[in-house]
Amino acid sequence: MTTGTGVAQAADNLPPKQPLVQDLKTGHEECAAGDQRVYVSGPPVLSAVLHDPEEDNHPAEANLVKGEFEAWWTNADGVEQRLTHTTLETLSGHPQRWHMPEGSVPPNTVVSWRVRANDGKATSPWSSEGDGSACEFVYDDENPEKATISSPEYPENVFWVDGVGVYGHFTMDSPSDDVVSYTYGFIGGPYGTVRPERPGGPVTIPFLPLDSGPESLTVRAIDRAGRSSGQSSYDFLVKSGRAPVAHWPLADAKGATSADAEAGTDAAAGSGVTFGAPAPARTKLTASATLDGSSHGHLTTDVPAVADPRKSFAVSAWARPAETARNMTVAGQDAGRSAAFALGLSARGETPDWSFTVGGATVSGGAPETGEWAHLLGVYDAETGKAQLYVNGHEVGTRAEATPTATAGAFQIGRVRDGNGYHDRWHGELGGVRVHDRVVVPDEAAGLAYREPSSRGHWSLETAQDGASPDLNGGAPLKLGPGATIYRVPDGSCEWWLDPDCVPVPQPLVGDGHLALDGKTGHAIAEGPVVDTSDSFTIGVVVQLADRDPERPMTVLSLPGEHTDALKVRYQPEQRSWQVVMPHKDERGAPETVVARFARADGRDGIGHRVAVVYDDATDKVKLYVDGQTGADATADLPNGWRASGPLQIGRGQTGDGWGEYLHGDVDEVRAFAGALPDGRIP
Repeated sequence: MTTGTGVAQAADNLPPKQPLVQDLKTGHEECAAGDQRVYVSGPPVLSAVLHDPEEDNHPAEANLVKGEFEAWWTNADGVEQRLTHTTLETLSGHPQRWHMPEGSVPPNTVVSWRVRANDGKATSPWSSEGDGSACEFVYDDENPEKATISSPEYPENVFWVDGVGVYGHFTMDSPSDDVVSYTYGFIGGPYGTVRPERPGGPVTIPFLPLDSGPESLTVRAIDRAGRSSGQSSYDFLVKSGRAPVAHWPLADAKGATSADAEAGTDAAAGSGVTFGAPAPARTKLTASATLDGSSHGHLTTDVPAVADPRKSFAVSAWARPAETARNMTVAGQDAGRSAAFALGLSARGETPDWSFTVGGATVSGGAPETGEWAHLLGVYDAETGKAQLYVNGHEVGTRAEATPTATAGAFQIGRVRDGNGYHDRWHGELGGVRVHDRVVVPDEAAGLAYREPSSRGHWSLETAQDGASPDLNGGAPLKLGPGATIYRVPDGSCEWWLDPDCVPVPQPLVGDGHLALDGKTGHAIAEGPVVDTSDSFTIGVVVQLADRDPERPMTVLSLPGEHTDALKVRYQPEQRSWQVVMPHKDERGAPETVVARFARADGRDGIGHRVAVVYDDATDKVKLYVDGQTGADATADLPNGWRASGPLQIGRGQTGDGWGEYLHGDVDEVRAFAGALPDGRIP
């Protein structure tokens, strides 16, 4: 092989610098050789950054160099083959490239290459000389073979396999020995790339089904040259999640001394437990149990509910604390003289929160409130090794690494064990205690905590009799005050689509009529407060303003307290937006939570706006929707809503010592719900 040394040069010329290996690339890869050599899917672009000494940079001349590339290999007959290429002159310090032509190098053969710089008067040493080395690549012209896919938990094309919340493990393996990665994707995700421990080896990935139904995994094998195999597909059918292994509704009859288990073992009740307490509203529970916080206020089994705490499990319950100033346990399980896990209320911080403890790790979050129901769910995922906590269907806190114990003792409701015995006893109500032997996924968590909204009023405002428009649910009617009338299309009005000379008359917003308000005294009232504004609620209305440029704020509905409105929905012309205003206390001048959404006044030209307010006490958030849409500016935190005491007001709100902000416009389809309607049901 030619060694190549610098040639003679003029006395005032310095030879170019030897190219450095770190300045050489095969395609996009760094120069490498031996086991680290580069594999390419076609003849590559070889590149090098070449330098001429700065001392040669004469003012009158550009400092130019060109690259002399050389590549060589041994053919099947053992004869060395060699290619050379010289680039055009380029400024020193800039890349020089050799685009190797198609067919120039054979496939599956180790090709070596090197480069030197030439400034027109002298050449540098080759990049392979001295401390340098030759670069190597292999041109791979064959795609890898498709991967096979298998899973012991989810065999292919078997009719409905268990199930949501149960991990499957999927092994991908291509017969090709140069596969270095696999790309994969499940329907709707996750998607990713994984690498085997060695080229050509198999790789296994976990997958947690989040919903039932047909599922499919697609895989492509990628070799060292970046070539892809054809796509492999693996189809399987996922069942719904398994039912709880233990379930105590705690809705037993008054006087009962144990809690019947719908699954698992009945739980003996201490004398500090009484049954027949109210259940959380709008759930499937019919009753709950009250625990008095004493040493007798607990329920227990003689056997564990979680057979092996090192495997995935979940524990959940409805809880209403009678106090929040001390630690209290909702449910847990013994592990010898300590606890394997515990779900409950922690008062160790500045403010109380809910907590889930397992294997030395604790996840905390949420905000317990005395006398208020919350749904709690603690999950341990053995695949990830992490514990997580849901409060009212929403994940809270930060997932924590846990190392569970193998010991499994009796399941406890209302107390937890440590080396000093049982303590942190629950004071308040509990209901619907469940234990799963799998991961409970987010949609299931939301479903367990769901409280079905119930209608508290629906005023279609089609008619009025004796000055009142009826509630379609049979509740309190809307009583019309002065300046309020039910508008209907006048009898004898012509129909413009039949009579070309017809002068159209305004149509009702929805249906056959709507409420028209004069903006001076016009309003309507429904007795009640209709909804409890300290709890979750939803109120919606169709409204149309009579003026295109209102001169003052106007309230479409309000729920008053003694000194101010607990809720006010109004149009604010300065911001050209609908607003929800909720004061933090029933006091004049109290701080307010205000959310808004832009909407131009239409001046009775159009179909009006659909305005809805949702307050979710479980998440302490209030949202405003206009025509079915909300956003970050229309969402705010409201930790402590308070209960309105007065009747529902349509068309006015409290201002100072009396009523004001009278609405000049039309109102229709007033609807009120106890509970927070989900986003999908707002439109």
